[in-house]
Amino acid sequence: MTTYYSFDDNTINEAIASVKDSFAGVLQGSAEGVTSIASSAFLDSTANPSLSVYGGCIAVVTENHKICLNLPLGLGSHCLPLPISVPDGTAGEACLEICTTWGIPTGVKVSVKIAGITVVSQTFGKC
Repeated sequence: MTTYYSFDDNTINEAIASVKDSFAGVLQGSAEGVTSIASSAFLDSTANPSLSVYGGCIAVVTENHKICLNLPLGLGSHCLPLPISVPDGTAGEACLEICTTWGIPTGVKVSVKIAGITVVSQTFGKC
């Protein structure tokens, strides 16, 4: 049976809140979500509305030359392939970046490190 690892919900929620706070003066919204960009807000045309934030790292162990993860934001469960040279049972670390546009989460980037070296990285959603 394949093991699916999950990232910490509290760390993810805190990361998303910090990004939303940085765009609070630009976005108007309701309880259901953002509805518009504030008409009184001055938007700097040189600023990039895309921002990625650290969403946490978790310990993982390779299995069948892959790492399987449950992703946040409704992005489902996915397995990342590993190079054949990484033996099964090897300890590693999976790290999450949350991608946003105007403070709204749009996707994630997952990186898997073995012995401190990134061996695979993949984005899901819009990053």
